[in-house]
Amino acid sequence: MLIGHARFGDGQGWSHLDYVIRCDGDWFTQSADVTGTFRDQPVALRLLRNGDNWALNDVPQPAVEGAVDIDLGFTPATNLMPLRRLCEVGRMQARAAWLCEPEGALRPLNQAYTRERGGLVRYEAEQTEFQTELKVADDGFVALYPGFWERQVMT
Repeated sequence: MLIGHARFGDGQGWSHLDYVIRCDGDWFTQSADVTGTFRDQPVALRLLRNGDNWALNDVPQPAVEGAVDIDLGFTPATNLMPLRRLCEVGRMQARAAWLCEPEGALRPLNQAYTRERGGLVRYEAEQTEFQTELKVADDGFVALYPGFWERQVMT
């Protein structure tokens, strides 16, 4: 189970989102809950995976059929699941059900992860043509997502 909180603002308002993601023993997403506010609007989402099928608040999401991961667009924490399945050296592809913004439907996101030296993982997202190098900490979480997020360790 992955539990987290995201607090952020943009030009359209403030967001305070809490999430719980449930995975099986192989780190494949089974369900996720997202609650809070997004740009000052209430959010209460329940995402369920049943085999190859997904539902968002009980509404089927056929566009993401076959996805094995959830990708919450507002946090790099959801990269943890595919990173846990990625071998020590090599490349892996995974289809994600992408919640780009908590006010919309799930969208497909075909992702590729290539583990490189020094805790670096090359990340590619097919539908958006986005590519970057993620710095991954020893615990498997993203430590640096260039241009978007950097892990802060509090002592």
